[in-house]
Amino acid sequence: MAALILASASPRRLDLLRQVGFEPDAIDPADIDETPAPDEAPRAYAERMAAAKLAAVVPRHPGKIVLAADSVVAVGRRILPKAETEKDARACLALMSGRRHRVLGGVAVGAPDGRVRTRLVETVVRFRRLLEADIDAYVASGEWQGKAGGYAIQGRAAAFVSFLSGSYSNVVGLPLFETVQLLKASS
Repeated sequence: MAALILASASPRRLDLLRQVGFEPDAIDPADIDETPAPDEAPRAYAERMAAAKLAAVVPRHPGKIVLAADSVVAVGRRILPKAETEKDARACLALMSGRRHRVLGGVAVGAPDGRVRTRLVETVVRFRRLLEADIDAYVASGEWQGKAGGYAIQGRAAAFVSFLSGSYSNVVGLPLFETVQLLKASS
């Protein structure tokens, strides 16, 4: 297999890749504008971000396999932010309390021959009704920082999940089944 470049600074994506036996030869995060377009649907946004990250990194690594991904948390048509402040985290958690949301994982792989393969994976998650004390404790934990939708399912937020349909690893940060298939097809 050609050298593998991970176009992401996410430690979770790196851990997930290692979990299924892939060790990137290099990590080269894309530095792109991740602002959603006006009225952009969550699915389209996840696909566009993965493709844009791939397009930004592929030219720097000719002849190599490049993996790019993006995770989007959405409630209806609303794209939730990566929580950067406690206010962001509280707003996201309050919005998801007692209802379903979607985690959309866009994955794009560039093969050494220039072919690009993409997948969009959707996971549905339902949170139980959260009390103010639940939100206060979670925010105090700091786990929400920099996370899409303001939570990490692999941490304390697992206690909030009353239902999950689809890929658990997608919610963590990378849909492993689909990613492995794309990587194998690109080698």
